[in-house]
Amino acid sequence: MKPVVSYLSRVLVIAILSSCQSAKNSSPADGTGAAGTAEGITEKYWKLTELRGKAVPVFEGPGREPHFILKNQDNRLSGSGGCNRLMGGYELQPNNRIRFTKVASTRMACPDMTVEQEFMQVLNTADSYVQKGDTLILNRARIAPLARFVAVYF
Repeated sequence: MKPVVSYLSRVLVIAILSSCQSAKNSSPADGTGAAGTAEGITEKYWKLTELRGKAVPVFEGPGREPHFILKNQDNRLSGSGGCNRLMGGYELQPNNRIRFTKVASTRMACPDMTVEQEFMQVLNTADSYVQKGDTLILNRARIAPLARFVAVYF
C-alpha cells in the first residue's frame, strides 16, 4: 500500500507545481494580461480629461464627450471626438506598447473642432500607454503624456 501512496503523492506534487508554473506564465511582467493582451484597458469607456497637459473642457450641446472604447472583438476602436464618431483599429504589444490603425471619423461640422482634431492627432501619434487604476495615459516615446483618460462605469 505504501508504494501506491508514495506514487500518488508524487503525482499530486507534480500537478501542483505544474499549475503554479502555468499561472506564473500567464501574467507577463510587462504589465499586460494573459497571452500579451492588456485586459485592463480593453472593453472600458475611456473619457478624455486632458490633452497635452491641458484640461479638456466639459462639452455642452449636441455630440458626445470625447472618449474611446477598445473592443476585444477584431481589435476595434470606437468612440467620439466630441462631435464626430471615431472608428479604427488598435494593436497591443508587450511592454505596454499600443498602435492605433486606420483611425477615421465621420465628417459633421461643429462650432469648435480644436479638441477633436488634437484628439485624432494623439491617436495617430501615441505608441505606449500607462494604466494606473482608473486612469489611462497615452504617450509617445519619452515625451510628456499626450492624453489622459478616466474610466467611466455605468
